[in-house]
Amino acid sequence: MVGTAAPERVVIMGAAGRDFHNFNMVYRSDPTYCVVAFTAAQIPGIDNRRYPASLAGPHYPDGIPIVPEDELAALCQAEAVDNVVFAYSDVPHATVMHAAARAQAAGATFTLLGPRQTMLTSRLPVLAISAARTGCGKSPTGRWLSKHLRRRGLRAAVIRHPMPYGDLARQRVQRFASPQDLSDADCTIEEREEYEPHIAAGNTVYAGVDYADILALAEGESDLILWEGGNNDFPFVRSDLHIVLVDALRPDQLDTHHPGETVLRMADVVVVAKADAAAATTVDSVTSAVGRLVPGVPVLRGGSPVSLDDAAALAGKRVLVVEDGPTITHGGMPHGAGYAAARAEPDVTIVDPRPYAGRTLAATYDTYGHIGPVLPAVGYDAAQRAALAEVIAAADADAVIAATPVDLASVIETAKPVHRVRYDFTDIDTPGLGAKVDAFLIGRGL
Repeated sequence: MVGTAAPERVVIMGAAGRDFHNFNMVYRSDPTYCVVAFTAAQIPGIDNRRYPASLAGPHYPDGIPIVPEDELAALCQAEAVDNVVFAYSDVPHATVMHAAARAQAAGATFTLLGPRQTMLTSRLPVLAISAARTGCGKSPTGRWLSKHLRRRGLRAAVIRHPMPYGDLARQRVQRFASPQDLSDADCTIEEREEYEPHIAAGNTVYAGVDYADILALAEGESDLILWEGGNNDFPFVRSDLHIVLVDALRPDQLDTHHPGETVLRMADVVVVAKADAAAATTVDSVTSAVGRLVPGVPVLRGGSPVSLDDAAALAGKRVLVVEDGPTITHGGMPHGAGYAAARAEPDVTIVDPRPYAGRTLAATYDTYGHIGPVLPAVGYDAAQRAALAEVIAAADADAVIAATPVDLASVIETAKPVHRVRYDFTDIDTPGLGAKVDAFLIGRGL
């Protein structure tokens, strides 16, 4: 009798999102593979955990360890790893190949799983919003699109890219329909940034770890699915209309990052976002460059008008600017909408928060050396939220300008007044994105 071949030994490199989804879709139920570990990167505090047995399935009664990515080479040697699977997003192409070199130097094959292997299929129509980079404006576009759908009498389930940074078993399937749901789930600031505005707009948001079950729950409560991706990842659910955003303020970053270039090449419609904030010549050059990369795909312009709450009260004041965390960290932007709003006020002085950063936030500034005189809202745990509060309290500022979509004052105690910056999507072209969506819905009988 011919002996049974030993399972292929696999490590999945990730950041608590795509890695778990790829495991669930490809490896969990297949005994020809043995996933010996996940590695973790990008997000602080997500390593040194275990993917629990309740999620990993019967082939993994002890669950699967999650280890720091800097242990990859040693892990490959110690565990005789055959295959390293890269499964996180918004990194330069060179970073992917450096990871490949480390894996191959340890003797392993290096793999990128594609859409066909990893996408779920819904029984409902699916609209997906993705982007070439983090911080292009997916969330405002998603909120705008959800309102557009409600005006047509349609219930859209907003399925968000995963952010399971806590108890993974508890976070297997998450449904957020009220602010209390966010508190009950002990959501991080990053989660609140994405979920809170949708809830305020009347949407129900679905997320978690096991997206087959998440999709099934959402399908039972909706007329169609609105996938809102994270970073620059491609969707977990096969889309019928794939809307991809590029950033007019980052014209040289259309095809520089993984998997953003993949996402752009998958687009059914491309939107040049923040076209109202960039020079017309830049918008034209981006439009032309998109046309060369994806010829024949419609390219539309979208705006992101910024408004500052009670701007008149800031006259003559010193302000500390808090920006959306992911956009400013691995999104690569030195500053964002908050800084732009502060600069637009002629009698406002921007206070640099960096001299006031304690050890926790100093490490963030060291890791992301491009960050300018703003405070990124990195609040993945209580310690980071406390560090943000300490900087705000210590800074020689009269007020805070908060450009994170979350209500900062509700998650961080501060005696300083918080003035929120708001930004939404607007259609610039006629016909624009709304017309494209309407044509799609009519074609589906909706």
